[in-house]
Amino acid sequence: MAFAADPALGVRIAGLEKSFPGPGAPLPVLDGISLDVEPGAFVSLLGPSGSGKSTLLGILAGLEPATAGTITLYGAAGPLAGPRLGRVGYMPQRDLLLPWRTALDNAIAGLEVRGVPRRMARARAQALFAEFGLDGFAGAYPSALSGGMRQRVSFARSALAARGLMLLDEPFGALDSLTRAAMQEWLLAVWARVGATIILVTHDVDEAVLLSDRVYVLTPRPARIATVTPVPLPRPRALDTLTSPEFNACKRDLLATLRTAGGLMDPPVAGASARRA
Repeated sequence: MAFAADPALGVRIAGLEKSFPGPGAPLPVLDGISLDVEPGAFVSLLGPSGSGKSTLLGILAGLEPATAGTITLYGAAGPLAGPRLGRVGYMPQRDLLLPWRTALDNAIAGLEVRGVPRRMARARAQALFAEFGLDGFAGAYPSALSGGMRQRVSFARSALAARGLMLLDEPFGALDSLTRAAMQEWLLAVWARVGATIILVTHDVDEAVLLSDRVYVLTPRPARIATVTPVPLPRPRALDTLTSPEFNACKRDLLATLRTAGGLMDPPVAGASARRA
């Protein structure tokens, strides 16, 4: 294999809270989040818009502080001391590629921030491009790439910067359904080869079930863990998994949990507006 991530890292979160300043009182966003993601696992955070999922990823990445609680990265040898920033790969909702840099130079941005010499960073990225299906596009600028290719470059940048833990914030949400399906299948294949730990934020129940070992369902803000749902589907998985009875059973359980937790709106009742009037 041309590319391998650093040894997978687990993350243990205990009693995490986050509030933002409000006009009168602080606005609570996260309320006592506790979870444990073991090294090499693929888990998803599923919940309604505005529930704090992206805020949680930002805290895990070290981009902003928590109000309370603890976060511990750990590996085979035990807990890791020191800051989280620079130890995880973070892929936001938008690819955020720099338009004046080629695909290759966009991919090495995280390595450059870590102080890796440019020639060495490019060599590592070249190997990754071939493995991630980007061979031949190293010199292309973002404006010449399709949405799916841009996301591959963004993922490559995150994979290169990661040290065993990758945080993905709705990475395929802006893609059309066919491209998204292809990227989900591609991600499964890449994750199986790379072996990193992945935490994915998504609003897509199908995506959460297809990709994950287990799914954490969050309540509306302030977010709490409503339930943890294991996904008992065998690996490796592909798109035809979406049609299996086991997949549909897991999806039904998650939809029921989302409705109970307040993550789904009840459908409007015909004539309700007229009756209220």
